[in-house]
Amino acid sequence: MPKIIQLSPHIANLIAAGEVVERPASVIKELLENAVDAGASQITVEIREGGMTFMRVTDNGCGIAPEDAPTAFLRHATSKLRSAEDLSAISTMGFRGEALAAIASVSRIDLLTKTAGSVEGISLHLEGGTITEQSEAGCPDGTTIIVRDLFFNTPARMKFMKSDTTEAARIAAVVQQQALAHPEVAYRFLKDGKQTLSTPGNGDLSAAIYCVYGRECSKMIPVKSRWDVYSLTGFVSKPTDARPNRSLQTFFVNNRPVRSALLVSALEEAYRNQLMTGKYPACVLHLQVPANMVDVNVHPAKIEVNFLNRNGVFDCIHYGVLGALNKTPDRPQVQFKTAPAPSQPAVKPAEAPAKKQDFFRTMTPQEFKNFTSAVSQAPKPSPLAAAATAAAVERSASAPLREPVATPTIERQKTIPPIVVAVEAPKAPQEKPKTEPAATAPEPEQTVLSMPAQAPWRMVGELYRSYILVEQGEEAYLIDKHAAHERILFEKLKANQEAISSQSLLTPLPYRTSAEAAGILLANKKVLDSLGFELEEFGDNTLLVRQIPMDLSDGDVADALDTLAAQLLAGRKEAPDTVRDNLLHTVACKAAIKAGWKTDDRELEALVKQVMEREDLKYCPHGRPICITLSKKQLEKQFKRS
Repeated sequence: MPKIIQLSPHIANLIAAGEVVERPASVIKELLENAVDAGASQITVEIREGGMTFMRVTDNGCGIAPEDAPTAFLRHATSKLRSAEDLSAISTMGFRGEALAAIASVSRIDLLTKTAGSVEGISLHLEGGTITEQSEAGCPDGTTIIVRDLFFNTPARMKFMKSDTTEAARIAAVVQQQALAHPEVAYRFLKDGKQTLSTPGNGDLSAAIYCVYGRECSKMIPVKSRWDVYSLTGFVSKPTDARPNRSLQTFFVNNRPVRSALLVSALEEAYRNQLMTGKYPACVLHLQVPANMVDVNVHPAKIEVNFLNRNGVFDCIHYGVLGALNKTPDRPQVQFKTAPAPSQPAVKPAEAPAKKQDFFRTMTPQEFKNFTSAVSQAPKPSPLAAAATAAAVERSASAPLREPVATPTIERQKTIPPIVVAVEAPKAPQEKPKTEPAATAPEPEQTVLSMPAQAPWRMVGELYRSYILVEQGEEAYLIDKHAAHERILFEKLKANQEAISSQSLLTPLPYRTSAEAAGILLANKKVLDSLGFELEEFGDNTLLVRQIPMDLSDGDVADALDTLAAQLLAGRKEAPDTVRDNLLHTVACKAAIKAGWKTDDRELEALVKQVMEREDLKYCPHGRPICITLSKKQLEKQFKRS
């Protein structure tokens, strides 16, 4: 008997289905793409129990002719390709002819379809890919497909499915993505009988973004540019509205949702030096590329593409976004209050210098590229010349020409719990095991501070409302008040193995986020309860926050939940203790006093006391040092004292 045999069509279909149909969201994606290819202007998606038992997609497209309906469920049967040459210029969402066959092989399907002008439509019922019923039926123009009992004949696949909430969230994310890809199509999404999404379908991308993401994204910056044969349209977030993760970065190539490191790097390069570390821009960008210059047939789910000219694509996105950012009139600026210089007369209007033209804002993308290239190739000054120039600048800056500029300050406008209460040492520390530092980043190789608790110390003051200056013997210490408070809160939260103390809100806070983030938060409700959060599903990707941790202010709730959702999405394979520590990091960071906030001297004294007397307060939970030291000898050396 030969060892190599040809698999039966049934087994081959099951194997092929594993590549196309990973979960209910995969089914919805394929059906929505078919509806778009059919020319639909209205599409409705309905699911129950996370899509495992019931999914229905209804469209008003061209429908399927009765003679073609049975053929549509055969492998490699499609109306979108006729020859091999067509593969080099694909303009439709689907083209392989595998989706319906793959879905039908692992589910029970009902099809109801009718073409325009036909008197009657056709109804089909399939089980495991086999047509069991076929009849004529009266129905409106378009197609309705109902998928029931997904993976009923492959129970091994069922154990890899998540909770109904998680699967429903992934389906919602797919529908949202398709709504952003095709703003000219009106989408409706119903989950367990409740509508959670509705878009107008008027072709306005900004309206679709508002329906999907809500008011938070209503202030995004429009992008519109052309670069060679490429065109870019869409919206990007302002630098001040950056996110803690990339979950709201959405890219489309020829209206197809894609994942591409090239597109991400081009986007973030445009934001370079404008974002804080760990912050990422949000975007909804449509890139139009000639069909013969992009290959979409490189991934089973068609979410990855290959570009013929990667540099051209990078430049189109980079300079297109950069140009949009440079044209934004309301970029944040720090206002300095200065006293008038009595020794100098006021400048008369006639003597006022001409308004400087913003040269970079008026550049075209090609001019900007040429300019930056010329700058990078220009000869650089010698080190001696650079040093002389720097010295001259310092001398001119320090010359007593006018009154010193007032330092901008940021008043603390949020109410947070007093630090003195938060940093009190445990009353009986000897009864508790010593808590090990839990920094997620490796501790840098620095000299570990070792200060005797009985040594007298004196708080000299505060620098820039961020660093506390302390004198002790022959040493001076600079303490980062945010890092110190963050570490103290983290150790306090970690030592409490029970649920974190929470505060009930008189008025629940609405928190709107992406479908996937909302799903992961609801799926981890017990974990969030232990952290002091009480969340309730409100619909339309909105959660009601009824309780928050005692140490967290109302204004930090949304940012904290954004970070928690990102950590939960990224930490699905991590150990539970690691996930909990990461979540505690977030709560401690958001609840800690911020750099730049005005802090009472009594609170600063309490922070210093903890740092100077506790040996475990060396680094913040992110691995940054809390305190640095400067000896008297180092100062004397700087001042050339022997």
